[in-house]
Amino acid sequence: MTPPIDHEPAGEALDRAAFEEEALQHAEQLYRIGLRLSGSPLTAEDLVQETYLRALRNRHSFRPGSNLAAWMATILRNAYLDDVRRAARRPSSEPFDETTDYYLYNRLAEQAETNQEAILRRLSRSDVLDSLSELPSNFREVVVLVDIGDFSYADAAEILGIPIGTVMSRLHRGRRLLKRALAEHVASAEDR
Repeated sequence: MTPPIDHEPAGEALDRAAFEEEALQHAEQLYRIGLRLSGSPLTAEDLVQETYLRALRNRHSFRPGSNLAAWMATILRNAYLDDVRRAARRPSSEPFDETTDYYLYNRLAEQAETNQEAILRRLSRSDVLDSLSELPSNFREVVVLVDIGDFSYADAAEILGIPIGTVMSRLHRGRRLLKRALAEHVASAEDR
């Protein structure tokens, strides 16, 4: 029996295995970032999967010695932005007739989404998450990367493709907006 033909030289296969092992260490951090950017656990999982696919496909462009987590977070952010752009281009679709063959399927799907959203709201029903989701996206991205993703200012600047001073400014303003939104949530809870 002949061994299967390997398309990668032995050294390259070892490099790939080492890269994969190191990259997998960042899965949880990438998931947290994806979840905070998208607000959906399913979308976050898809973003992480797409991130790993792109990272493996383009592992040769990674510079050894640089920050792998930041490189992969950049890929995740780009995948997220691609999804947002794709969704913006997609025309909204609504059924013309409520009595179509798919009426029952559509109703069940709506009910499932409603139940899922209710469960997610209960699980993530904290004032911090609500306030974070209300931040403008440019501030939210910086807050998520630095405060939740544990990236340095320099890493966040590299991921977002902006100067480090802009990261610091957006982080300061984002935290201030977050603080104000949290105060409003607390005030509205007291009124109830």
